[in-house]
Amino acid sequence: MHDTPHVIGVSGSLRDESGTRIAVQHALDAAAGAGATVAHIDLREWDLPLFDPDASAADSGDGPELAARVREADAMVLGTPVYHGTIASPLKTALDYCSIEDVEGTTVGILAVAGGGFPTPTLQHLRASVLELKGWPLPQDVAIPDSWAAFEDGTIADGDIIERVEELGANVVACAGIADQREEAEQSELATGD
Repeated sequence: MHDTPHVIGVSGSLRDESGTRIAVQHALDAAAGAGATVAHIDLREWDLPLFDPDASAADSGDGPELAARVREADAMVLGTPVYHGTIASPLKTALDYCSIEDVEGTTVGILAVAGGGFPTPTLQHLRASVLELKGWPLPQDVAIPDSWAAFEDGTIADGDIIERVEELGANVVACAGIADQREEAEQSELATGD
């Protein structure tokens, strides 16, 4: 882990006026306020062809660079809009370029933005992907239902949602490196025979 935790945010929406991107940036601002360095990965700016495990690095667009950025992060905020009850394909493709070695032990905050009701399945799907990559998802996700009412003039309009998003950003910093700390404690116990 870096001396100062480094947090990246990945927005899984390609929409110009994306509530997901606004929420991820808000979480990153809170992470910066909690002492982290931050970087927002806006997938509109990345060349990520559909993942093909047989493709050469030259045919993988920015996939290898994305995986390297994920590998260097101490924590992440992953945000997705809800498309047909699950993760948006740009975020899924971004995760497909990441291996267990890139994500393992990384603290991950999860948020989902839905046009309709509470996005429980989407949050569960994203959590499952993080766990498959051996990441450490925070226990509390952020759900933003009814996005048509949650955002106004490029910002979050609901005070309760702002509070939850800011808490997510602060918590990824507070818990950055927690998996490494747990592993060190386990190794110490083995060494001392406790």
